[in-house]
Amino acid sequence: MSHSVKKPIRIGMIGLDTSHAPAFAKLLNEPSHPYYVAGGTVVAAYPAGSPDFPLSINRVAGFTAELRDTYSAAILDSPEAVAEQADALLLISADGRVHEEHFRAVAPYGKPVFIDKPLTVDPHAALRIAEQAERYRIPVMSSSALRYAEALTEVLRSIRTDGAEIAGADCFGPMYMEPTQPGFYWYGVHTADMLYRVMGPGCVSVAAVRSGDSDTITGIWADGRIGTIRGSRSPGQEFAAAVHTSAGTRFADTTSHPKPYYASMLEHVIRLFHTGESDVPLMETVEIIRFLDAANRSLSSGGARIRLDS
Repeated sequence: MSHSVKKPIRIGMIGLDTSHAPAFAKLLNEPSHPYYVAGGTVVAAYPAGSPDFPLSINRVAGFTAELRDTYSAAILDSPEAVAEQADALLLISADGRVHEEHFRAVAPYGKPVFIDKPLTVDPHAALRIAEQAERYRIPVMSSSALRYAEALTEVLRSIRTDGAEIAGADCFGPMYMEPTQPGFYWYGVHTADMLYRVMGPGCVSVAAVRSGDSDTITGIWADGRIGTIRGSRSPGQEFAAAVHTSAGTRFADTTSHPKPYYASMLEHVIRLFHTGESDVPLMETVEIIRFLDAANRSLSSGGARIRLDS
């Protein structure tokens, strides 16, 4: 994706408790990188970190040092301080519970915002973020990088070229659990984003069942189409999708393309920062959070079908 950019914008990063922090900075700040994403440079950051979440708090110091020493980002003491120094913001804390708090802190500054997955771990919080974005007229985008896996993009492009209609999809991949991020919010968000990339919004009900190390989530869309997610906690699982169309089934193996998911996603994030336009409507992401919430409730109730509007 190319952009006619006059000068790179200043990007602020909030939440250095995730490997996404140095990975994103490398793609944005290093022109020599083979998948360099032009148009914005990370200039300031706030570490954050959740004390009750070991994968968060135990990594903050190392990633903060890397942002400061390798990428010359100013390390500041609050989200507000970062918002003051930046033209656009990446809210990327590993802990989805803090995204609403961080967003509320920076929303009054009116800067475009990308919120890393999961948007939240509560559908009510997701809706409140959408309401705040509308109140302050802020462009906001939230997504898993798996939505932009090049293999999936190529399959969908070929389907459009052939004029075929999408009848359904089966997405699969790892489904690890993290106690602080309830149920499917931690890893289910990846395959859910892939599923919604294929199917679009409009899921009305969800049922989820568990068998050993595997979970299966089945969604029914308003037009009768069915989309499924199969997740596994066994080693060696990769993300992939089978897209069923009026002209047959196409398979997307996300490991088949050398381009990193992050690079593909960041191209869309930079477009958001420069144009205010996102190809993922925020209310679609809110629906994905409702989808995951319904799947959690279904699993805890023995596989009962749960409506997203319940």
